[in-house]
Amino acid sequence: MSVHTARDARSRADLVADTALALLAERGMRGLTHRAVDEAAGLPQGSTSNVARTRQALLELAVRRHADREARILALNEMPDPRGGLDSVVDGLSLAVHRSLTDHRDLLIARYELALEATRRPGLRASYDATGARFRDQLSALVTAMGSTSPERHVLSLVAWADGLMFSCAAGSFNDRVPSLDEVRAGLRELLGAMLGV
Repeated sequence: MSVHTARDARSRADLVADTALALLAERGMRGLTHRAVDEAAGLPQGSTSNVARTRQALLELAVRRHADREARILALNEMPDPRGGLDSVVDGLSLAVHRSLTDHRDLLIARYELALEATRRPGLRASYDATGARFRDQLSALVTAMGSTSPERHVLSLVAWADGLMFSCAAGSFNDRVPSLDEVRAGLRELLGAMLGV
């Protein structure tokens, strides 16, 4: 396969996956079909099946693409330096959470659709958990460097706080109110300060 052909295949797969994520946010799991992806992406009928033959394959493609896009939004390659102290970490993580809530709400909703579907499909659960481990591992390294005496428990609390806030504001009882960056920062500072005793 030539470099050009490989790049075209990746581009087609990314288009299919991005369209699948958009459909999940707009129509939910029932609205995600191979035909719907073809139509929404402006692709010839059967194109999505050529990229992801089964529904499971389409969902796994969407999970991987979601993880890649979320990693860029959350700036996993720019995790705050714990040597900068608590305020530096709070600023960096707060910005990532707020960015998800304000600029990428549809991507959050697609994630919740995929997470719920993963509870019913063991194969999808494995893919979903594997992609999420990347972020958890980086948070574990971060809280450990900040002096956590129980990194696993602290990461669980931190992820639960962030996920709970994002779910509540994107799809839950606070869906009509997005907290300001200062509010996110204040909540995160309270949580991390209490956890780490600083």
